[in-house]
Amino acid sequence: MDWGFFEHLKPASLKHFNFGKLMTWKSCKSWGFQSFNLIVLVGSFFLFVVVIGSWFLSNLESLQPVVVLGNGNNEPSFSNSECNLFDGMWVPEESYPLYNASECPFAEGGFDCLSNGREDNGYLKWRWKPKNCKIPRFDVGMILEKLRGKRVVFVGDSLSRTQWESMICMLMTGVEDKKSVYEVNGNQITKQIGYLGVRFSSFDFTVEFYRSVFLVQPGRAPKGAPKRVKSSLKLDKMDDMSKEWVDSDILIFNTGHWWTPTKLFEMGCYFQISGRMKLGMSINNAFRKALSTWQSWVENEVNPKRTRVFFRTFESTHWSSGIRQNCNVTQQPWSETRGREKSIFSDIIMNAVNNLSVPVTPLDVSFMGAFRADAHVGTWSDNPKVPDCSHWCLPGVPDEWNELLFAFLFSEQ
Repeated sequence: MDWGFFEHLKPASLKHFNFGKLMTWKSCKSWGFQSFNLIVLVGSFFLFVVVIGSWFLSNLESLQPVVVLGNGNNEPSFSNSECNLFDGMWVPEESYPLYNASECPFAEGGFDCLSNGREDNGYLKWRWKPKNCKIPRFDVGMILEKLRGKRVVFVGDSLSRTQWESMICMLMTGVEDKKSVYEVNGNQITKQIGYLGVRFSSFDFTVEFYRSVFLVQPGRAPKGAPKRVKSSLKLDKMDDMSKEWVDSDILIFNTGHWWTPTKLFEMGCYFQISGRMKLGMSINNAFRKALSTWQSWVENEVNPKRTRVFFRTFESTHWSSGIRQNCNVTQQPWSETRGREKSIFSDIIMNAVNNLSVPVTPLDVSFMGAFRADAHVGTWSDNPKVPDCSHWCLPGVPDEWNELLFAFLFSEQ
């Protein structure tokens, strides 16, 4: 404030005051204006606090981090910070596991590690915790109601079947009459069967599995092919079973574990496009072409208004590196990924999903699985002479895949 403004208001007679009176006046003036200045300062500060407080209260709701699941890119996110459900860590959870595999008739005996002699159970006591958001706690009653009248379809290899089994066992914990849950054709779960469907009759929905390890169409060797060609993989045609997948409400894909020289070239299986053999094509390029065929199928055949599509990335394995691979199952998760989260197949899958004109949600589980060297079947299977560092024990890691799936599907956060 410009105090000079007040100087011209002083009467001229003040000049004739004696020294004592002048000192008294100056002291009073100084005290008065200092008090006035203090009042103005305090009042201004109080007004500032009121204005800022009012603005904060009016905008409090918009400042809250709200999870949005299934936005335009099907990526969960906070309004003010990224929410990546697949970036996090494994934390101890004493309330786990979510079910007892021995009490679930749809869990393969080969994956029930405890029943097959595994003595430590620490691998069952871990849950996945994302960094910037939360996975809703598994609410079986709510999920059973949400699935009422739906058709859930898994398509892929044995890792897809494992997730399928996991989901059924998780959901059965909320069903009182266990006999109301049954395989529609009365089949027992086997590794080679092409179709399995379990119906939850009390809730009028089915959870189905189609065995399609490549997604594209396998076939015989064409005429005139070299002798080493015993069969072909038609990269430009979807598996004949694909027509059965279309009318589903939830559709989950995976592939990858059969795309190896052992499962292909050493078995005499080579790639074919437009009726012509591609003997020099690499597996990685063939995988890209197969995913391109899958992309076209999704865009042309799947109704996005009805069907929610997911694609799970390549699952981490924990075979030791070197000439002779060994399977060393640990008792605790690794503290770091040791590069196991890296996969060219996962990169190709993510690229395919992100370049679709229709929404498909990736289940990017490669990173989270890289820590879990403790959770593989190992020698605790129905064939202990053949160690297994690819498949997972049940209960175990596939349960967390399903919790993530349910978070995308049914979370209201």
